[in-house]
Amino acid sequence: MELGASSRVLNGSQPSYLNPRTRFHLLRDLSNSPHHSSNLPFPLSSAIPRRGCGSCEAIGNDSTGNSPVEKGKKMSGQHSCDFELSSLTALSPLDGRYWDKVKDLAPYLSEYGLIYYRVVVEIKWLLKLSEMPQVLEVPRFSKDAKSYLQRLIDGFTMNDALEVKDIERVTNHDVKAVEYFLKQKCQSHPEVAKVLEFFHFACTSEDINNLAHALMLKEALKSVIFPVTKELIMAMRDMATAYAHIPMLSRTHGQPASPTTIGKEIAIFAVRLSREMRDISQVEIMGKFAGAVGNYNAHLVAYPHIKWLQIAEEFIEPHDYMAKLFHTIIQFNTILTDFDRDMWGYISLGYFKQITKPGEIGSSTMPHKVNPIDFENSEGNLGKANASLSHLSIKLPISRWQRDLTDSTVLRNVGEGLGHSLLAYRSALQGISKLQVNEAALFEDLDQSWEVLAEPIQTVMRRYGIPEPYEKLKELTRGRAVTKETIREFIEGLELPVEAKSKLLDLTPHTYTGAAAELAGRYLMKQLLKLEEI
Repeated sequence: MELGASSRVLNGSQPSYLNPRTRFHLLRDLSNSPHHSSNLPFPLSSAIPRRGCGSCEAIGNDSTGNSPVEKGKKMSGQHSCDFELSSLTALSPLDGRYWDKVKDLAPYLSEYGLIYYRVVVEIKWLLKLSEMPQVLEVPRFSKDAKSYLQRLIDGFTMNDALEVKDIERVTNHDVKAVEYFLKQKCQSHPEVAKVLEFFHFACTSEDINNLAHALMLKEALKSVIFPVTKELIMAMRDMATAYAHIPMLSRTHGQPASPTTIGKEIAIFAVRLSREMRDISQVEIMGKFAGAVGNYNAHLVAYPHIKWLQIAEEFIEPHDYMAKLFHTIIQFNTILTDFDRDMWGYISLGYFKQITKPGEIGSSTMPHKVNPIDFENSEGNLGKANASLSHLSIKLPISRWQRDLTDSTVLRNVGEGLGHSLLAYRSALQGISKLQVNEAALFEDLDQSWEVLAEPIQTVMRRYGIPEPYEKLKELTRGRAVTKETIREFIEGLELPVEAKSKLLDLTPHTYTGAAAELAGRYLMKQLLKLEEI
């Protein structure tokens, strides 16, 4: 593993130039753009390589001409089997069907985002060298030179990213392509042109990549993921507050159990998720910048008198922080899966109705149905997200000897794990927005479950020394229909103080909710206050 130093570029709040949204304005929603749209900086067909028709016709071809390939030819009007990239041809549903719900991540976690943050790191390193008096060959930059370099960051566009990709086609090296791109851009500035070879000085590709990935993650979490997870938790908080006093039959092991309130059950999820969100926000995002194997080898040969180890604080960075981060997101997602399944079950029991929209179809053949599709979509995507993030968290801490490139291709899939997560969060939010409590169903369920009062009755019997209280209630309730009259008759026959007996006679399944309402209120909600600090 490599020993390195943290880069100042990761410390503290990030300046506005690290937010690539403003430079991502040329990216359009492909599902809403016609092929070869003039709004795009390049024809969509250039995004994928062309193949001969023979290779495609061998797949899915039939004599009727109705194969997907043949239909594609007819639609495009071309004698080619190429499918141009669009919402209908994207291999990943994140880039197709679900693009509208996840596109906010694209400026950070796409190939564009990776290239942009590499540009940021390369330029910031050159600026850092110019501030070191020992590096005489890179004099302190003038205000004009600094402004010129800053404009390369602030003005970075999709066309710039495409230039880098064109260079990469020649170099077959993505990081080197960024270096060459910057050298080309700076040839026109007399001052910077004198020190072009100090771009990427003493760097290995991993120096640039690890900081770029760190910045990508930091900004994606802060700008996209955290706002949505906060919104999700606050939606649960609002539910917990609104439904704090509405009683509901519990179902431990799927069987009728001591009543609770809807608000308290929702509050539990809000608190659990808020704890995980705080843990996610507290994961320290790190970076290394110490050469090929982390020893500052080349640095010390070129400038042996510079204390390179003191450029920033020392630390070990073998992607362990990413593993910790992804594991914590997995835990958040697992808790949300629990919520999705519970809400699915409550809808199935009729505890919640779903608000419908005009023209919306619940089932293709059963007109009465309104399926809980939002919670199902959320659950499914959480599973997909966790599968991807799990692989990342297991793979990234492992590297052969000092370095291999197995992490390089894997890291390109960070957007997949966080994209499915984001989609799941928004689906759960949409599901919550459609919920309407069905108090009639809740009342009826409780009214049919008088046996749940066996617990408080036998507990009071224990207090007053009545022998074998559990066994007596077991004989009364297990395997038998228990009604209000059955319970009242049993209580009346007990030798209890008048006050204790009176309280038991006043008890119903609807009022036997303990401190659930209080728990759903101030007690649990206090734990959400720190959420605003994230």
